[in-house]
Amino acid sequence: MTNRAVDDEIDDRVFKALASPVRRRMLDALKLSPHTTGSLCALLPEIDRTTVLQHLRVLEAAELVTGRKVGRVRHLALAPLPIKRIHDRWISGYMDAAVGLLDELSSPEDA
Repeated sequence: MTNRAVDDEIDDRVFKALASPVRRRMLDALKLSPHTTGSLCALLPEIDRTTVLQHLRVLEAAELVTGRKVGRVRHLALAPLPIKRIHDRWISGYMDAAVGLLDELSSPEDA
């Protein structure tokens, strides 16, 4: 598998993880501070623990969340590098192009 194919596969997992509103809420919570699995479940009372764990597996597969077990407690933290990679590859280039187009539109025409 080429490096590009590997990058595409990793990006696909990140986009899949970000597609879910529940997973985005989980990432927002982890952005503010690390959580245990239990405290993350408490933040999402509308879904059961098993569903929270399934969402966490998707986030971990995308390398967006890291987990560390201390005794019986699992401590979770945000891993922002995959989001930065998405920004660098996809968002920043489109943003630069959009700013350039807006600049062209707002510049007085040469007459």
